[in-house]
Order: sequence, then C-alpha cells, then structure tokens
Amino acid sequence: MTREEIEAVLRAEMHKIAPDIEIDDIDRQEDLRDEFDIDSMDFQNLVGALSKRLGIPMPEADYGQMGSFDAMLDYLTDLAG
Repeated sequence: MTREEIEAVLRAEMHKIAPDIEIDDIDRQEDLRDEFDIDSMDFQNLVGALSKRLGIPMPEADYGQMGSFDAMLDYLTDLAG
C-alpha cells in the first residue's frame, strides 16, 4: 500500500471514531487523543480497526509510537511497506 492509501484508511477509521472532527483542521503533530478528543478505549478501538483492516499486528507495546496523526501514519507506513 502507498502512504496515501494508508492515510485514506487512517482518515476513514478516525472518522468512524470522531465523526465531528475535520482531520484537515487538526495539528497532525499533536497528541492524537487530544486532537480528536478520544479516550483510551476509543484509541484501542482505532488500533484494533486499523490492525484488522490493514492486516498488520499493532501490539500495545508500540502504542508510544502512535501518539500523533503523523506518527500513526509513519508507523503504519513502516509496517505495511
């Protein structure tokens, strides 16, 4: 998958969790949970949905690498690439 395809998947899954947030309006470098006003359960649901949709394991030990939108995108791109 290309980075653009992965970003489209990430955007779609984020929209399911936080449908009122415009991704283009967030700071992509800031904490994902703060920018999307999601709690830890929503974050776990996001990770699970991305893991399932992309077919890649995303262990809890790696959660620290997924702190911002861009960090999550980098993480997914590295794993899927």
